[in-house]
Amino acid sequence: MRKMSLALLAVVAGSSLAMPAFAQHADHAAAKVDPALAAAVADPLRKDDAARDKYRKPDQTLAFFDVGPAMKVGEYAPGGGWYSRLLGIYLAPKGKLVGLFADASSANAQRQAATQAAVEKFPGEVAEWSKQPADKFTAFQLGAIPEGEKGTFDRILVMRMMHNLLRSNMADSEIKKMRDLLKPDGMVGIEQHRAKPDAPYAYADGSKGYLREADIIKFMEIHGFSFVGKSEANANPKDPANWPEGVWTLPPTFQVKVSDEEKARLTAIGESDRMTLLFRKRP
Repeated sequence: MRKMSLALLAVVAGSSLAMPAFAQHADHAAAKVDPALAAAVADPLRKDDAARDKYRKPDQTLAFFDVGPAMKVGEYAPGGGWYSRLLGIYLAPKGKLVGLFADASSANAQRQAATQAAVEKFPGEVAEWSKQPADKFTAFQLGAIPEGEKGTFDRILVMRMMHNLLRSNMADSEIKKMRDLLKPDGMVGIEQHRAKPDAPYAYADGSKGYLREADIIKFMEIHGFSFVGKSEANANPKDPANWPEGVWTLPPTFQVKVSDEEKARLTAIGESDRMTLLFRKRP
């Protein structure tokens, strides 16, 4: 199974160097920010998360993804909750946030139990973080989609997770399930560590955290989406995107042990260079 997924990415990677530039798709970095979103970003409840706003640009990112306050939004693999906390504040008054957890049906019993526990905790955690009613939040695994959920989502956000999907050979099946959840005009927003356009396949296969932008665009098109456009809101030209140990060398992870001097240099570079892409469900 892993060979199939990586083989598909290899075909995409092999063809993408010859692909024309996506000039017809304008850069939407300056998307207008909804006042309710601006207020959510500035909410004092986010005081511990706000330090990363200069790197993650949540106002510009969610504005580019055209996430409205009355929408039903799925957040794939919520993880540490950085975006969940903001989305909880923003969506709870008029919309709905749903945690979409990876399909664990083929995993071992321990992994299945851990995933289900995370699903069950998600609504209460976001309610506590955002000080909003718990009934504004739900969650489920993509391997156990509840009756009536398909075709009901306005947006699904995949934040820095495409490399993990490809590494685990789950990208094909998970993206197809996300597509099923979307309304006919629904969209997927992807933020992902960005490899250089000419990065070799061995570096841009997900194992280092970086993927090539053209490869992701082609991958999504193959899986039933039209490319809407891209934003440079999360670009970081200081990132050479060639770290031997991968993106985790940079902040906030600092996974590689380095001297204080080197850590200061990495801090000055900042977080990774990231693509910010938007796709619409194709009929």
